[in-house]
Amino acid sequence: MKLKQISIFIENSPARLYEVTNSLGEAGINLRALTLADIGDFGVLRLLVSNVSAARRLMMKKNLPARVEEVVAAEIEDYPGSLAAVLKPLLEAKVNVSYMYSFIGFSSGKAVLIFRFSDNDKAIEVLQRSGIKLLDAEAFGILEMPT
Repeated sequence: MKLKQISIFIENSPARLYEVTNSLGEAGINLRALTLADIGDFGVLRLLVSNVSAARRLMMKKNLPARVEEVVAAEIEDYPGSLAAVLKPLLEAKVNVSYMYSFIGFSSGKAVLIFRFSDNDKAIEVLQRSGIKLLDAEAFGILEMPT
């Protein structure tokens, strides 16, 4: 139930973001979800992509440090208060949300949230016990990295 996400530390400039996204596109790597966090002159670009291994190799060739992290994708109802309802059992289990971002693109009428937790395994257990649908790599069309 964990997904592989690539995180790239990039210079905060239009040219660098363009270079990353254009390079991925030229290599036939599709973006599935992304977030860009500003930390001054630099940013952290977090991506779910169709081929994690190929994307990481490509970024390393371009001298852009890229690391692979595990995240969890949860499909939730799209109504006011639904996020709080998901977070409550995590709060009770003392699982911290390190960061999260949303993804829109499924036709189910539900929201999809990508989470990085302090303890992904414990979070998965809590979410599954709470009846939250977790999405796997296949749902996103992501090729898994060899382990």
